Amino acid sequence: MDKNPHLIIETDLGNMEMELFLKESPMTATNFLYLVREHYYDGLIWHRVIPDFVIQGGDPLGTGMGGPGYMIKFEVNDKKHNPGAIAMARSSDPNSAGSQFYVALKSLPNLDKMGYCVFGQLVSGLDIAQKIAAVKRDQRDKPLEPVHIVKIYEKNSFMK
Repeated sequence: MDKNPHLIIETDLGNMEMELFLKESPMTATNFLYLVREHYYDGLIWHRVIPDFVIQGGDPLGTGMGGPGYMIKFEVNDKKHNPGAIAMARSSDPNSAGSQFYVALKSLPNLDKMGYCVFGQLVSGLDIAQKIAAVKRDQRDKPLEPVHIVKIYEKNSFMK
């Protein structure tokens, strides 16, 4: 049985560990892993934080409008938006995900039917995600003081 890769999301406020669902969402998970290996996320901010909903990052502009310069197709799977679910953020077009992702802070069943691909799950660190969501933010849910994704890397990998 293949074991899914685990990644460490290192932030200013602590670390989270996620399992990547390569089998259930191969294109989305592979895209995320590619960006991780390219150090794309290193130093970016969590640009959208909403308590009891999500924290969102992965935008090089820090505005919610940036991405890697390409989009991936939406993948359907049976993974749910449980607490700690990690899914791709996108515009109203289901095929517009690129690099932005979010962490669900609680069960969000309304998002399960709306075309957001859950491609990973926190196995530890939900308390860190909730701590990030609790920082002071502006009217657009952007933290007043930046909270960074210091880096994301594969657990037990030489590529840290």
